[in-house]
Amino acid sequence: MESHQTYSLAEWLRSPLGAYTLLRQREWLDATTPDIFGYHAVQLGLTEFDLLRESRITHLHRVAPEVSEKTATVHAHFHELPFDEHSIDLCLLPHTLEFDANPHLVLREVDRVMRPEGRILIVGFNPWSLYGLRRGWSSTGAPWSGQFVSLVRMKDWLQLLSFEPTGGRLACYIPPVPSERWQRRLGFLDKIGDRWWGVAGGVYMLEAVKRVQGMRLIAPKWSDRVQRERKYAAAANRASGHLRVIK
Repeated sequence: MESHQTYSLAEWLRSPLGAYTLLRQREWLDATTPDIFGYHAVQLGLTEFDLLRESRITHLHRVAPEVSEKTATVHAHFHELPFDEHSIDLCLLPHTLEFDANPHLVLREVDRVMRPEGRILIVGFNPWSLYGLRRGWSSTGAPWSGQFVSLVRMKDWLQLLSFEPTGGRLACYIPPVPSERWQRRLGFLDKIGDRWWGVAGGVYMLEAVKRVQGMRLIAPKWSDRVQRERKYAAAANRASGHLRVIK
């Protein structure tokens, strides 16, 4: 069932409305992923689309649960990932949680494999939007058959684990019309949506960082270094016979 839903969503993303939705998501992903560094990145689901194409991370893995999905580089269930604990620097979940029967198990597994200070990127459909309203009319077929999770609830899920939301945005403010002609006519709504209707984008993109309690980055003690430099400067000035105050 899971593979059927994933395939259906992939097919929808090739439709005019789906292509518009995918384009808006890729704009954010292409701008965000180049600034995330590390050695290993994974994309869970929608392996037909290279959504980490702008990432600078060396090793990129696309995970799918079914062997029949030829575009995947790894075949595994999302709640049983074949990666070591604390080994992943970036994990992308493109509508993954909405089409999995156990989204909480998936998030726990992601938490297990993520390195401290690693980043996760979550893309989801916003139930409090025109997309959500469209889903209320009929939940047959993707993406309307997915379990839309609100941005507020998603943040709550993340904070119950060890993730701190640090950024993101909403997009897709036009009504979910299948006609490309009407999409062009209503395109102005995307331009004013962030300013006037910021909570009602059809999709949201969320970035979060894995935090580990009791762990901190070791940085040089700049204050000690400055004090030492002042002492050395004062000693050098005394030796030259003209002591001055170093500010």
